[in-house]
Amino acid sequence: MINDYIQVFTTVEKRRDADRMASVVVNQRVAACAQVVGPMRSTYWWKGKVEEAEEWLLMMKTRRGLFSSLEKEIKALHPYEVPEIIALPIVAGSASYLEWIKEETIKTSDK
Repeated sequence: MINDYIQVFTTVEKRRDADRMASVVVNQRVAACAQVVGPMRSTYWWKGKVEEAEEWLLMMKTRRGLFSSLEKEIKALHPYEVPEIIALPIVAGSASYLEWIKEETIKTSDK
């Protein structure tokens, strides 16, 4: 079912943190894939003032039922005090790609 799939985003300051996180979440099978994009420029409020920083975006594809497990892994690895961890539904996708996500993450939920 299409509603079973999500894309989860987080950002980090250093590429090595993004790469490490990508490797862990895929090897733990809480994400079928993780893509690192960047660097990019972020502007945001933090502790009462506007900050700017260079960051790397990590995009992870998984199943909705694995969100809490993926969130736990991200929090364990993330260097930020309050990391961005958001999930967006995948509203459409090729059947073969969605099946691939399911197959590559199914081992986690079967343990």
